[in-house]
This record gives sequence, C-alpha cells and structure tokens, in this order.
Amino acid sequence: MPELPETETIARDLDRAIGGASIADVTVRRHDVLRGVTASTLRRRLRGTTIQRAWRRAKLVVLDLATGDRLVVQPRFTGALLLEDRPRDPVGLPGVAALPARERRYSTIAITLGDGRRLHYRDIRRLGTVTLMSPAQFDAYSAAIGPEPLDPAFTAANFRDLVARSRQAVKKVLMDQRQLAGVGNIYATESLWRAGLDPSRPGARVAPDRAVVLHRALLDVLTAAIAARGTSFRDYRDASGAPGAFAEQLDAYGRAGAPCRRCGARLIGTHAIDGRMTVFCARCQR
Repeated sequence: MPELPETETIARDLDRAIGGASIADVTVRRHDVLRGVTASTLRRRLRGTTIQRAWRRAKLVVLDLATGDRLVVQPRFTGALLLEDRPRDPVGLPGVAALPARERRYSTIAITLGDGRRLHYRDIRRLGTVTLMSPAQFDAYSAAIGPEPLDPAFTAANFRDLVARSRQAVKKVLMDQRQLAGVGNIYATESLWRAGLDPSRPGARVAPDRAVVLHRALLDVLTAAIAARGTSFRDYRDASGAPGAFAEQLDAYGRAGAPCRRCGARLIGTHAIDGRMTVFCARCQR
C-alpha cells in the first residue's frame, strides 16, 4: 500500500492541482527517505524550476520538472503526498487548508510552491523513498518494471502468455513488479476471487481461457478502485487528505473468516503463498 489505484489517484490530483506550478523552496526534515540525492542537492536542483506534470508508473508518483529531472516518490506502506494551503482552487480540488498536527509531525519533505502552497511528503514509518532522477536514470529504472496492466497495448493475450511461462503461484505472478506493474496484495487477492482462481495455482497450470478471465477481473478491479479513489484502512490518503472508498467493495481482502459472497463458504486467510495474508474461498476458487 499504496498500490496502482492509490498512486494513480494521487498523481491525477496533483497533475490538476500543481501542473505548471513553480517551486520556490524545499525543506527536508527527514533525510532517511532520500535515495541517491542529498538534501542540499535536492533543494538546489528543485528551487526555481517548474512542475510540468504529475503521473504514475507502477506504484510510483512521478513529477516531471522543467529541468528534465524527475522527482520520483514511492510511498510504500505509510507514505502520502498532501497538498496544503489552497487560497485559490480553479480546478475544484479540495486541498488541505492547513495540514493537521497529526500529519505535520510526519512530514519528511515540504516543497513550497510559488503561490505559497506546500506539497508535503508525509511518511509515518518512513519506509517510502524520494529520489531525483535524470531522464536516463528514470528510463533505466522503469525498464526493470513490467508492463502497465491498464495500458491498452497490454492485451489479454500478453497477460495469458505472462502467466503461462511462470511456475510460481499465480498470485505471486500478479504481484511481481518485474512482470506486472502496480499490483499488490489487495488487488491481486480481489482479482483472483473475482476470477474464481486458487491463488496458489502455478501460473503454468492456469488454463488459457481462465487466464483471460483473470485479466478481465484484474482490469475491472483496478478500474473500480480508481473510481472509488483507492482503498483506505488506516494510512492511505489522497492529495487532499481524504481516504479512498473502495474498502466497501472488497469481496476477499480483509474478510478472512467471513462468508464468501459467491458461495457462502467461510473465507480462509493464510500466509503460506507469499508471506503476505492471502484471503480466498477454498470452495469456489479452483
């Protein structure tokens, strides 16, 4: 967490709200979130430049800068990008009028924009990272990540072939960022429940037609989660500080011991597949 729907939500919000904004200053409060750049270098390379756009790659939020550099944020478990103080809001995005004290205490980096607003990278456990990359560095980094599942060029046939060449549990295939970008525990669990597939079934033993069903289930889950602005249990917040609403639509994740909404059997929770909690129905997921 955050996964693809959450980082997509953040990136879209930020693109509308700060695309074209200039950077006046940068304050680094917690140096341990930085990777590959010092606080002084980050401040020097960001001050005076303009944010051209915000977008997502895998579970990353990327800010393209006018200098050609890219500020790359990986929120991981408890990270969030929160936009504070919005005296004017021409696009209608509700910002955080003043960052609450409980959020401010965990602000690791604050970027002051030219109009006085501040973009905070808040990270409670400081497991996320902030990196400044050149275009060549980012391209090399991105090349090691798998295709985007929502990219129209990534077809059901591509997905079927990806699954078929792996002997790992199909859930692990979905979550392997080298194979497929942005999918984590929540949406892998949900997609497999919707497709009626056992998460522990080796990818190579998933029949081609069932792989196509899983592909459709994955796209449907990701699209619905983006529409609901992500899933919040505790720490995830969008750029305005609001939680996502997709938790209300979860059929498997977080429901171990509850009845399956498809067949009524008790859902099982196990750590045996990938070391993470996997919830599934032993009766109707085969």
